[in-house]
Amino acid sequence: MLGVKREQMESLRARIAQIEKRPMLEEGAALPPRGAEQDLLAAPAGLLHEVFADERRDAGATLGFALAQARGLLSPERPAILCLQLTREAQDMGLPYGAGLKSFGIDPHGVVLIRAESIVELLWAIEEAVSCRAVAAVVADIGGRPKALDFTVSRRLSLRAASAGTSVFLTRYGEEREASAARLRWRVVPALSGTAAFDAHAPGGPRWRVELEKGRLGQTATARAGTVDFLLDWTENGFVVVDSSRTTEGTSALPDRAPSSRAVPPALGDRLSQAG
Repeated sequence: MLGVKREQMESLRARIAQIEKRPMLEEGAALPPRGAEQDLLAAPAGLLHEVFADERRDAGATLGFALAQARGLLSPERPAILCLQLTREAQDMGLPYGAGLKSFGIDPHGVVLIRAESIVELLWAIEEAVSCRAVAAVVADIGGRPKALDFTVSRRLSLRAASAGTSVFLTRYGEEREASAARLRWRVVPALSGTAAFDAHAPGGPRWRVELEKGRLGQTATARAGTVDFLLDWTENGFVVVDSSRTTEGTSALPDRAPSSRAVPPALGDRLSQAG
């Protein structure tokens, strides 16, 4: 009897080991080897990403970064991007701008905007959207730290994304991080644009300072301690790495976000009307 149980245990261990070797389900924390930074910006479909900004005023940078990543996943078979927000936050955070999307090479007609009344409804909508074969990516704006979005839920989203081949980008805000099953976690800070090609005094294209806080790409990455930091330019062909650097574990390569030079009216910060 003991021999049978021992054989069953060995069989289960072998099956678990085989499952854990699958690239899309591998959980080994890793950062890319040097020289492979550009590959991360073209990460395969079917991954759960977290895109963090320290403050909500940088929401445009996180949304732009997520949409730029999603653009690379579009195809004739998967022509749609879904953007989800909570109804109560949509007025504060704003909506994607059609003309701006077009300048990024995204057809505005292929972007579907969804507003949910609660975080539970929003998470449900993400899972349903991921299952649609016409959707290339889902971008969901989550302003706070809702209890409904725990590790178990993020794990389910990660598995659903891997199974359907649809990437999910959760745009988040704040400096605190909770445990999640996201494969890639980015911290985004707006950067000063470079110079224009034909006018040194004119602003160039958009730039991001991006820190890869967590990278999980299974067999394609090598475990390293620390973080990797990118300075990114946007071109008609997508992201270009202008510069990259690495830091040791527990430190950040990104500069602290400079305080705003323009004071925000208290009433506006409290979501009260500014009308007389």
